[in-house]
Amino acid sequence: MRATSPRRRASSRARGRIAKLRRYAPRRRFLDAGCNGGFMVEAARLAGFEAAGVEPDPASVAWAREHFPANRYFVATLEQFAERNSGETFDALYCSEVIEHAPDANRFAAALAAVLKPGGALYLTTPDIGHWRRPRELHRWDAYKPPEHCLYFTPASLALLLRRHGLTVVARAWAWKPGIKVIARRAS
Repeated sequence: MRATSPRRRASSRARGRIAKLRRYAPRRRFLDAGCNGGFMVEAARLAGFEAAGVEPDPASVAWAREHFPANRYFVATLEQFAERNSGETFDALYCSEVIEHAPDANRFAAALAAVLKPGGALYLTTPDIGHWRRPRELHRWDAYKPPEHCLYFTPASLALLLRRHGLTVVARAWAWKPGIKVIARRAS
């Protein structure tokens, strides 16, 4: 049996997530908030989106630009990107394992809403502190990483935060690992 490389697994996972997001958003403009090495951005481009990524780590953006040069990338936090590119919006927004790093959840959620077109779809994932499989002793949980992870959510608290910023959860995927996976839509 041949082992798959981490790059191949990341590309395969990205294609699957893009397929889910496509059900909720037209294939026009896509932004990955926290794009890391650009795998989701490239998967979105291959699925027919005009794709872009925003990432605060310059080394990750350099890698993404080298390996997936057909896409646009920005070195910034999502909040900085939303402020600098006021009025630039996207039909589909992907944000995986990023919101828990934000020092100000309301500012981050406002930036998500600002870059998402009315009627657009957001695919968001984050650790679930209320998940039945989360270890009782927090220090044993691999997602418990203070001060790197500033925030922890339950599905209800995440939905409330998003709703405060005009984003409504329209679908939630079951997660075996202690995580939340939601699709939210911005009000039209």
